[in-house]
Amino acid sequence: MPPSRPPRHVRSLHRPREDQRPAPTGAGRRGPALIVLCLVQFMLVLDDNVVSVALPSIRDELGFGSAGLAWVVNAYFLAFGGLLLLSGRAADLLGRRRVFLVGVALFGAASLACGVAQEPWQLVAGRFVQGAGSAMASPAALSLITLLFTGTEERAKAFGIWGGIAALGGSTGLVVSGVLTGLTSWRWIFLINLPVVALALVLLPRLVAESRATRRTRLDVPGAVLGTGAVLSLVYGLLQAGESGWDDAAVAGPLLLAAVLAVSFLVTEARVAEPLVPPAFLASRTRAVANGATLLFSAAMYAMAFLLMIHLQTVLGYGPLKAGLVYLPFGAGILSGMWLSSRAVIRLGTRPALVISFLITSAGLLLLSGAAPGDGYATGVLPGMLVTSVGCGLSLPALTIAAVTGTTEENAGLGSAVVSSVQQVGGAVGLSVLVTLAARRSDAVADSAGPLHAATEGYSLALTVAAVLLAIGAGFIAALLGRGRG
Repeated sequence: MPPSRPPRHVRSLHRPREDQRPAPTGAGRRGPALIVLCLVQFMLVLDDNVVSVALPSIRDELGFGSAGLAWVVNAYFLAFGGLLLLSGRAADLLGRRRVFLVGVALFGAASLACGVAQEPWQLVAGRFVQGAGSAMASPAALSLITLLFTGTEERAKAFGIWGGIAALGGSTGLVVSGVLTGLTSWRWIFLINLPVVALALVLLPRLVAESRATRRTRLDVPGAVLGTGAVLSLVYGLLQAGESGWDDAAVAGPLLLAAVLAVSFLVTEARVAEPLVPPAFLASRTRAVANGATLLFSAAMYAMAFLLMIHLQTVLGYGPLKAGLVYLPFGAGILSGMWLSSRAVIRLGTRPALVISFLITSAGLLLLSGAAPGDGYATGVLPGMLVTSVGCGLSLPALTIAAVTGTTEENAGLGSAVVSSVQQVGGAVGLSVLVTLAARRSDAVADSAGPLHAATEGYSLALTVAAVLLAIGAGFIAALLGRGRG
């Protein structure tokens, strides 16, 4: 005779709520979950710059003006960078899987809207919503990985895959944009996202259980408003600086507002009982150094990607399709660096691995800075591209490991959001400062040199400065990061 079952009301008392169930830890589920999360991150990072090569085609078909066209790129950066901090904390409090899935669904709907847009404003609005969805999904995904892989070695390997795939998405965006725009239509750079979105929405709920902070607190609304406003203003001001120069009033106003909001945010956070970013979280030296190094790294690498693509097309004379295809070795180098990164962290420790990777990337940028008119691809571009990409693949996973060190069930989403926000702000700083530096150098020598040599002068100076930033970052890490492994 089978044992009697307890009454339904008693069974319901002992059935764990969805948000209380532990995340699956078996390798059978963690592996596929990591694949899905990395695939989504690849898509999100790819959309950072997937429109770059397609901008002329978009301008011609939809009738964009020169000022409006920039916002096809800027709208995504603005929403993504500005909303990361709020979204990361919301994931901790509301549920990381829930926020991830909502963000992915929002990103997919916006991708469809971008793909069928008939007016300029529709595409810009779609790009802004894409950025908002990405801001929700990206830190939630990284926090899920942080909690799924808790051991030092397994976390190093998981972040190695994550960081490498993210870097690969950044470089592959240029390739995908060139291929799809050249062979089909620019609309497919957005519509290609839809199968990935559908796959994630179907599979992830089956692979990862819900998780959230165990201590129930209210969202710090004043801190959220001030923090989000400060980042939005900062990113907007930096983007405007990249377009119109640092002496424009449209730049000074947003940057001043960002400073005021940032000070107000710090004052508010010191007074509230449950701050959006607890002071204790910021007190971790390892996380602080990692985020500072990430700022320098992102500034150098975002500027490099932009300047190299412009250099390939305007100085070396490559068309959009060829410019995209010659970027493929960059992805191969990143994969090689990614494979080495987790092994370097495990054997050497995070600090030595980061110092070495930053110096390798710096050397690669110096090699790339020497690409001049008339140089062949194999001798003028490829060596620097390969060295830079290997260094990049080595750096990003180790930076991520350091940036989320010590995060727990209570603040994994916040830690992921902070490092993602720093990446976006660093990228905006790099684009605005180094691209402006390149343009001014080119203008200064334009009268004494031809247009190609003038453009090369600016490109070379900007990449040299980027290399110096990474060398400074290596010294910063060597001096301040803890000596522990992992």
